[in-house]
Amino acid sequence: MTNNDVLRRIRYIFDFNDSKMIAIFGLADHQVTREQISDWLKKDDDPACQECSDTELAIFLNGLINDKRGKKEGTQPKSEKSLTNNIIFMKLKIALNLKAEDVLEIMGLADLHISKHELSAFFRRPNHKHYRECQNQILRNFLKGMQHKYRPNL
Repeated sequence: MTNNDVLRRIRYIFDFNDSKMIAIFGLADHQVTREQISDWLKKDDDPACQECSDTELAIFLNGLINDKRGKKEGTQPKSEKSLTNNIIFMKLKIALNLKAEDVLEIMGLADLHISKHELSAFFRRPNHKHYRECQNQILRNFLKGMQHKYRPNL
């Protein structure tokens, strides 16, 4: 999945408008323009579409955590220079304050059933012997499940 795709899906799931997207970036102490947001959200085949970098998506996800859970006092966490699906998955889990059972329930809404042990492997450190790389299909199904949970009418 591309960073732009993740950004588009999160915007759709929570029904964020441009102003809210700008505000979320602001919660992570980063300023963006409406034009930047618009260019990131355009379809991939649109010539005006701009690629959202790993750093920009990490900043957005940090802002989402601040929006959903409240901003921590003191210095804000550094945004990652390079993102993996595992980091994106972890940041969404933190932002929504989800426990393992909640994540498994959301995955079930997208008809993907994995064990608690398989799930915990995604949230381990990369050098841990039981670490497992989160594939696009897992992240895509998690986002689909989030859509079923947070926008059930559609």
